[in-house]
Amino acid sequence: MSMVDGVRERVGAAIFAKVAGEEGAGRRERIHGTTGPRRFGPEDAIWQVHSDAAMFVGGVRALLLQSLHPLAMAAVDQHSGYRGDPWGRLARTSGFLAETTFGTTEHADRAIAVVRSVHDRIDGVAPDGRPYRAADPRLLRWVHVAEVDSFLRAHDAYGARPLDAEARDDYVAQTAVIARALGATQVPTTVAELHETIEEFRPELASTEAARRTARFILLRPPVPLAVRPAYGLLCSAGVGLLPRWARWPLRLPYVPVAEATAVRASGIAITSGIRWAMGPGPRAVQEEPRPA
Repeated sequence: MSMVDGVRERVGAAIFAKVAGEEGAGRRERIHGTTGPRRFGPEDAIWQVHSDAAMFVGGVRALLLQSLHPLAMAAVDQHSGYRGDPWGRLARTSGFLAETTFGTTEHADRAIAVVRSVHDRIDGVAPDGRPYRAADPRLLRWVHVAEVDSFLRAHDAYGARPLDAEARDDYVAQTAVIARALGATQVPTTVAELHETIEEFRPELASTEAARRTARFILLRPPVPLAVRPAYGLLCSAGVGLLPRWARWPLRLPYVPVAEATAVRASGIAITSGIRWAMGPGPRAVQEEPRPA
């Protein structure tokens, strides 16, 4: 092994350990090493998007955008413990995405059942006095569309192989399968429907103290070592740079179009290319068994 390969392996392992958590290696072996029918395969858009380093940028954008719904933010703020265990929450989220995208149908369905059981136990009252339920189909739809829009826009901007128009619609339709299984309703299945759904939600979005606190935590006080703060800052800048202008002020985030089109975009390309180099090629299917109808 050359020195360069050794550095790449160590950096890639460090990134994976942070994102996937202590159980990451075992989960990866189970997901990619188990034979059996799968909903999706390497030729599918969802596989391509979710295996690309642009997901890191999309994840930052998704968290910020999701926080603008007061009820969704209240559920996260009151029940997730993200500030006390942010890496644990990230590992659970990345594990769910991996199970439902790359895993066998059996493993994916099991992961979905676990999340649904957690959602069924989460309810409360938001600071504005409105009750919420994590299993509310409409709230699940918002969380889903904010996530899918973020992952797709990040892939469009920083993915190794951006999707064409047909594949972008395929991605939205494929992610809708998981959203419906989680209990979401009226889930968009095309890019046009995705944009329409986000516009439909805009009157419900608002600036809340919890959302602004979350943005400060993610962007200004992240639980990462000082040595990797510069790289983390590049990811965050790229994620913020993909937010629509109307989402900035509620989170007290700047809008600087010239810088975002030049310096921020260049740094986003640099950091995603670096992560892609460190983590190597994406997953491959272990078999090509027929998929369930």
